[in-house]
Amino acid sequence: MDVEQGTIVTLIGNNGAGKTTTLRAITGLNHPSSGEILFDGHNLNKLAPEKINRLGIAHVPEGRRVFPQMTVLENLEMGAYLRKDKNAIRQDIDMVFNHFPVLKERIKQLAGTMSGGQQQMVAMGRALMSAPKMIVMDEPSHGLAPIMCLEIARIIREINKKGTTIILVEQNAMLALSLADRAYVLDTGNVILEGDAKELKENDDVKKAYLGG
Repeated sequence: MDVEQGTIVTLIGNNGAGKTTTLRAITGLNHPSSGEILFDGHNLNKLAPEKINRLGIAHVPEGRRVFPQMTVLENLEMGAYLRKDKNAIRQDIDMVFNHFPVLKERIKQLAGTMSGGQQQMVAMGRALMSAPKMIVMDEPSHGLAPIMCLEIARIIREINKKGTTIILVEQNAMLALSLADRAYVLDTGNVILEGDAKELKENDDVKKAYLGG
């Protein structure tokens, strides 16, 4: 698999295809048994997650995984835990609030008391606070109402337009292929199809297997 700088790449496939495992391998939560994961000239295979984060990769995990007993602001500050540039951190907090105005309104609210959509915004904002070159996102629309899915999709486009590369895993294959520049179809850990996302959206086999017709 190849991911070009500044693009959105999506991984689609059925449950158990290896999508989440792939993201966890990229961010150091799993270590591959063979092959190489290269990012910006660095081999990630044996690096710890915090070192991978320092290189510029952030992870929005499946299920959001916010810190429930911390406020919105504290969750965002945790995203910048490895950074020392206090002025830039403050600027990035403002940037996150520009992306997610509702978080500014709820800056002191405990993250665990927020709706699923709002928690997803916290998780995405937390990832942005590490000033990443690339974000991997695992099922950002899972469990959200359709209108909130559209809002999350809008924000993903907005983040990408500002130059951040995104790898997107998404059960909603139609949404994923609509957002992405390039797509990979996984089946039990193997890439079985790849290409331009818009072209794959029109592929008869992809339509039948993943798009409901």
